[in-house]
Amino acid sequence: MADRAYTFLISGGGTGGHVYPAIAIADALRKSLPESVIAFAGSRDRIEWQAVPKAGYPIYPIWISGLQRRLTLKNLLVPLKLTTSLLQSLRIMRKLKPDAVICTGGYVSGPVGWVAGKLGIPVFLQEQNSFPGVTTRLLSAVAERIFTVFKEAEVYLGKAKGRISLLGNPTRNEIVKPGMKGAHDVFKLEAGKPTLLVLGGSGGAVTINEAMLSGLSQLHDAAKMQIIWQCGPRYLKSVNNRIDPDRYPALRVRAFIDDMAAAYQAADIVVTRAGAGICSELMIAGKPSVLIPSPNVAGDHQRKNAEAMAEKGAALVLADNEAVEKLPGLVADLLGDKSRLDSMRQAALKMAKPDAADAIAGEIISFLDNRRAS
Repeated sequence: MADRAYTFLISGGGTGGHVYPAIAIADALRKSLPESVIAFAGSRDRIEWQAVPKAGYPIYPIWISGLQRRLTLKNLLVPLKLTTSLLQSLRIMRKLKPDAVICTGGYVSGPVGWVAGKLGIPVFLQEQNSFPGVTTRLLSAVAERIFTVFKEAEVYLGKAKGRISLLGNPTRNEIVKPGMKGAHDVFKLEAGKPTLLVLGGSGGAVTINEAMLSGLSQLHDAAKMQIIWQCGPRYLKSVNNRIDPDRYPALRVRAFIDDMAAAYQAADIVVTRAGAGICSELMIAGKPSVLIPSPNVAGDHQRKNAEAMAEKGAALVLADNEAVEKLPGLVADLLGDKSRLDSMRQAALKMAKPDAADAIAGEIISFLDNRRAS
């Protein structure tokens, strides 16, 4: 293996949707080429600064942020941050001398990928959304390969058409545990009864929480559903203050869910936002879903993700401004349509690419092997 060792620099951050696919690719590279050097570049004040070292990789700091949408003094620092980030990226390249740079999105990927391209270092992009982020679009001209999750992304990457591989989104290996039993026991729920899983993301989602509060009686009592509800840490107290736990014995409210494999295993239907990571997990877990895209994301990419899944029959899409009124009835109706649930389950599984990380790592290694041999 030593003669095939490479040095990889991976950049992606700001949100878990960028960071965790990056870590999954790193893990796949390490598994294939354990002698290789793998390092990350990221921002000190974002999620990658904790997540990457926890996964066992070194990380170098890049000082960068985007323009604020409202007028603020922070925008005055953007030119300085951009200049500094380019110099930091150059310094990291000279120190590590990477054989390849892998960018998974977020502002931090911009300067890292741009400097790599200028230095002639092969750049690989991994794009999670059906509408590519601005960093992917800007770096697509210098990328050797762009790995996508949704075929719809190709429309926005026209000039890179011959360099796009539809390989899926690298996800947490523990999402599906083959043969796992006792998932309901984790939440002290009854096996065999219909179960709804509600996910608000790491921070929670106000609209989803309000929709659940509004329709809790309908779902818990009329539809006879058990409910696992991840409301987010900042909303846990207010949600608990507005419900009587004795009134809803089959309800489990959590700030976080530690055992997502058990949560997916127990769920018959999932209600969630439509970030790329969660969409990929729904595919791999084969779960029918009601997707409520966040209206507060760049390029309206969550709506495009949700529509891509809906077009394949794997999900239903509900607008954010209609969720409070329509979510309970929609979930109850879906629960009563067993044939549709089964059809959605099969459609989700058909879209899944559980080996995405290994496939991406394989393409990168193959490129470098061929380059070294030539």
